[in-house]
Amino acid sequence: MEAVEARLAHQARLVESALERCIAPEETSPQEVLRAMRHSVFAGGKRLRPILVLAGAEVAGGRPESVLPAACAVELIHTYSLIHDDLPAMDDSPTRRGRPTCHVLYGEAIAVLAGDALHALAFELLARNAEIPGVAPGRVVHAITEVTKAIGTHGMVGGQVLDLLALRGSAGAPDVREIHRLKTGSLIGACVRIGGILGGATPGDLEALGRYGAHLGVAFQIVDDILDVIGEEAKLGKGTGSDVAQAKVTFPSVFGLTDSRRLAEEATREAIAALEPLGARGRWLGDLAAFLLSRDR
Repeated sequence: MEAVEARLAHQARLVESALERCIAPEETSPQEVLRAMRHSVFAGGKRLRPILVLAGAEVAGGRPESVLPAACAVELIHTYSLIHDDLPAMDDSPTRRGRPTCHVLYGEAIAVLAGDALHALAFELLARNAEIPGVAPGRVVHAITEVTKAIGTHGMVGGQVLDLLALRGSAGAPDVREIHRLKTGSLIGACVRIGGILGGATPGDLEALGRYGAHLGVAFQIVDDILDVIGEEAKLGKGTGSDVAQAKVTFPSVFGLTDSRRLAEEATREAIAALEPLGARGRWLGDLAAFLLSRDR
């Protein structure tokens, strides 16, 4: 797994440098909101979503560096969702990645606006892919459509709503699989397809990438839920047991730890199996799926 970790670290550095250029300190923007944006974006994290965008482009035969704007865009969308998710009206989380959450440090109003600004900047970055030589504008439109489907009411936002309804004990509380398929899996699944789309992947490649991403998103969330129960706070960079304290609907709360682990392993196997049509081109994505199953943070 050392080779996987080394490659992840290298690609995370690429993304980090690109993000620094995207949200560089400047005099023309209100400094308070810019500081709040940077606080949240540069709080650490795995940078999994942008790395999946790079991987999707590589599968298609494109250069990973050519899709860095799109990779940064999905990380900004992910960060905006975390800022809003942490708000008192939602999860009311005081820390994120070992640091005070955005609203704790800057107040709720600035936190909301920082999330809004990151959301807007993400789509500016996605549109900028049309300026890259060799990337057809039609591919950019396709990628933007993929993102909007993944983060709206049929994706991330819809999953968050179902999560809130389940927390309140509303009648007809949704299945935990559906909550996390939408809330987490939809964007993770879209990331690898976005890279493929911008890299010029064939319809067959995109179908394989889509199946892989869908299963990977489920496996990732199950492991996240398990780590909230048994993980080490110092490694996770956030408090453990928060899902239990808030009586959230999670895989361990519904299936127990043993069956949750089994479900994560099944989803990982299905993700890797989905890569078979790609042959050797899918090896990195398969290694990544296996690595994420065994992670401790």
